[in-house]
Amino acid sequence: MPALAEFTAVVIDCADPAILAEFYRKATGWEITYSDQDFSSLGNGGPVQIAFQRIEGYQAPGWPDARTHAHLDLTVTDLESAAKELLAIGAAKPEFQPGEGKWVVLTDPEGHPFCLTTGD
Repeated sequence: MPALAEFTAVVIDCADPAILAEFYRKATGWEITYSDQDFSSLGNGGPVQIAFQRIEGYQAPGWPDARTHAHLDLTVTDLESAAKELLAIGAAKPEFQPGEGKWVVLTDPEGHPFCLTTGD
């Protein structure tokens, strides 16, 4: 069956797109491909990008929260050292950590949760 659409981006609501784009640029090594006061995006030259759009009155999701939220998974080679480096550039580590050490949950500078995993 031919594709009905091509997947091109994940867009995340936020208060300050430029701050999140810079955080994820440092985290992933991807390049910022566009940025203005209301929208920023980054990519690695592939067909899919991550983008951030300004929402007036934005409120970060809670963690943990019974409501379902999307989150990003980032694969790293060493959970502990990657978490330390991400904390140094603005991430936070919530107290609640599920997964029994198989992954680490962090939040970005605006409170969006994301997971680090070694992919094992």
